[in-house]
Amino acid sequence: MYRSGNPALNDSTFEKSAYKDAPWWEGYESNMMTIEGVSEKTGILLLITTTTALATAFSMPGSAPLMLLGALGGFIVAIIIMFSGSMNPILICTYAALQGLMIGGFTWYFEVPLGLTGIGLVAAILTFMILGGMLAIYRAGLISWDRNLAIAVSSAVFAIMMIYIVSMVGAITGWVHIPYIHGAGPWGIAFSLFVVGIGALCLVADFDFIERGVQRGAPKQMEWRAAFGLMVTLIWLYLEILKLLAKIAIATRR
Repeated sequence: MYRSGNPALNDSTFEKSAYKDAPWWEGYESNMMTIEGVSEKTGILLLITTTTALATAFSMPGSAPLMLLGALGGFIVAIIIMFSGSMNPILICTYAALQGLMIGGFTWYFEVPLGLTGIGLVAAILTFMILGGMLAIYRAGLISWDRNLAIAVSSAVFAIMMIYIVSMVGAITGWVHIPYIHGAGPWGIAFSLFVVGIGALCLVADFDFIERGVQRGAPKQMEWRAAFGLMVTLIWLYLEILKLLAKIAIATRR
């Protein structure tokens, strides 16, 4: 069975049987999903996210509630999209807008209170550099998304998610504390480098999955779902790069 390292995309995403009651599937032979179409819709989502992120960042700290709304609302909308299999452009664009609110507030925290001016721009540039680099590597055939790599990356993503969940619960309750990985020491920087590396490999999974959708002749409506999956990875990668840069900057100040 095909595995994707991205929880927003799985093997059933491009199966017609999962959407037997969806009217937009009919006549898909003349209206198929394309890589260009996915790129266009990803660009739209990136524009929405960037706009709301900048609006939030420039209105902080007064817009702090919007940051919380974006984090919680984005998570809920993402869960709805993933478990319902929704291809609704409005719902997916809402996810992008909400994540922008969260990203804007999160970036402002590093830029202003921590005094790391320009870190958001650097993180964004590095994110797109990694995106371009991984795409070039994938298109050149230097890396392929095989079963062993899929299992390794999926396991790593699950482990990272569990660490973050335990850390969050521990921070709230005070019951559990995971040392080192959130600090600016060598272990913390190494952990962030590892997470960024896994995020980069998840991009390869997304590219492979999109290509499979095109090869299967998935309908054009699926482009929104594919773009959503790619956005999930890009947003995660940006946030992890932001944290990595912050750790390095703090470490160099000592």
